[in-house]
Amino acid sequence: KILFLFILITTTLTSNAQSCEEYMDFVKSESYGTTYTSYNSDAISKVTFYDVMIDYQTYYFAIVCFKGNQYSYSCSEYIYQVASNTKMNYSMNYYNSAGEAFWKYIEPYNQNLGCAPNFE
Repeated sequence: KILFLFILITTTLTSNAQSCEEYMDFVKSESYGTTYTSYNSDAISKVTFYDVMIDYQTYYFAIVCFKGNQYSYSCSEYIYQVASNTKMNYSMNYYNSAGEAFWKYIEPYNQNLGCAPNFE
């Protein structure tokens, strides 16, 4: 499993739902996450940060759960490979506005894995 993720991370991926699901499954299985729930956000339900060590190198991920609509408890998950300080920055700012914290600290990493939604 570790070799599989290492190969995927170090190569350029096309946006592929199958591989994005595999990323999320692998990251969730290899690490305990730290979750920040956003009760007052219209768009973001929660963000969970993971640190995964592969061949003595740590990789950082955020799995963002976007709300479906105001009447639903479900959400859609997307994975981002982020910087080592993203969790700290997000955690210090999400309570005031999870959306602003997302746009400032997580969304800039949307191209790293090719698994982020297109907001254009």
